[in-house]
Amino acid sequence: MEALRIIKDEHRNLWRLAITLDQVIGEMEQDQKADPAFIGSVLDYFEHFMDGCHHKKEDEYLFRILRQRSDKAGPLLDRLQAEHRNGPQNLAALRRQLADTAAGRSSVNELAEALRLYLNDQKAHIRSEEKDIYPLASEVLTAADWAEIDQAFLDNDDPVFGSAARAEFRELFHKVASLAPVSVGLGGQSAGELQPASGKAEVLLSVSGLESCYGRIKALKGISLEVRRGETVALVGANGAGKTTFLRTLSGVQPMSAGKITFDGEDISKLRSDMRMRRGICQSPEGRQVFGPLSIEDNLRLGAYTQPKQQVEGDLEKIFAMFPILKEKRKLPAGTLSGGQQQMLAIGRALMGRPKMLLLDEPSMGLAPLLVEEVFNVVKTLKAQGMTILLVEQNAFSALAIADRGYVLETGNITLTGSGRELIEDEQVRAAYLGM
Repeated sequence: MEALRIIKDEHRNLWRLAITLDQVIGEMEQDQKADPAFIGSVLDYFEHFMDGCHHKKEDEYLFRILRQRSDKAGPLLDRLQAEHRNGPQNLAALRRQLADTAAGRSSVNELAEALRLYLNDQKAHIRSEEKDIYPLASEVLTAADWAEIDQAFLDNDDPVFGSAARAEFRELFHKVASLAPVSVGLGGQSAGELQPASGKAEVLLSVSGLESCYGRIKALKGISLEVRRGETVALVGANGAGKTTFLRTLSGVQPMSAGKITFDGEDISKLRSDMRMRRGICQSPEGRQVFGPLSIEDNLRLGAYTQPKQQVEGDLEKIFAMFPILKEKRKLPAGTLSGGQQQMLAIGRALMGRPKMLLLDEPSMGLAPLLVEEVFNVVKTLKAQGMTILLVEQNAFSALAIADRGYVLETGNITLTGSGRELIEDEQVRAAYLGM
């Protein structure tokens, strides 16, 4: 059932944009300002992706065959397909409303109300398909039916279903992300730019002469580095260089045998790992390490165990706004999530601790290229919001492209340091880590 997987993935993107636009509507009503570029880009995405492709795919294949197999499907599909047909004219009306608002012929509140009605309709449509149609399709369609539907959805040469169309839709999604206000968690216009670190920024983390051993093997051999408040610092290197060991030593999980760690003006070298977390060092570990039998919500709440109870619910909603799929599945066991979704959960769990510094250990490990893009978009969002991030990553190019500064680690030693741009342009780094 590859088609069903593709459709549900598309629904997740659509839902994420709907949640984002919901938040923007609230800000519009509060500030009495509208952003035509961002709203227009969302409408572009809905028009091309939802009305031009998503609905057409469903109508021509899944819905057509489902009608043939089930009498119960008819009334449900009549309503859903009527909504498909009405989609373009509803979007056209929204575009006119947006133009009138931009020209001062209509109020921001009228635009907000029109957008909210449209989004409520889209959410109800998605819920109906997920609740009523897909379970019925899974029950009544034959293996031959699914083979025909899957072949259509996976046809890379088809102008509607193919790879060129999917690339266009990814481009549209990233355009939306680049224009989104920082506050909504999809990205920000400044997210990911290579900004030089300010010399005036306060040093949040200072590590000097750090050593750590596994038995008689010295994994870290006197590492010294610093991270300033608000910086994104990348630590790159090959497998076995000591990157994960370094983060584990920072968090207190791995013992240190020499050196000093100063965090937020305090020597934390001898503090236990739980006390370091209380000081504001929160880690998203390598391999995600979510608690599989526990629900997604319980995993997130565990991340907030050091925080005052009264702020947990609000923080949960912020995480759910950033990762709508986690809200959708909040009661399910975390072990049922895909690898990419588990990575979102691991990052969300770390953010629930309200970190002063976020440690990200190999967030892209084992993920498909599209999911890697999504994970790095999250990092860009957090960077744009001023989060201090120490990013350990084998994907050196992506890490250095969003980092203010970077360090290259080789067999337990720092061998190079510089701005993200300087390291990307360094011939040694390009040859060893960027494949150039």
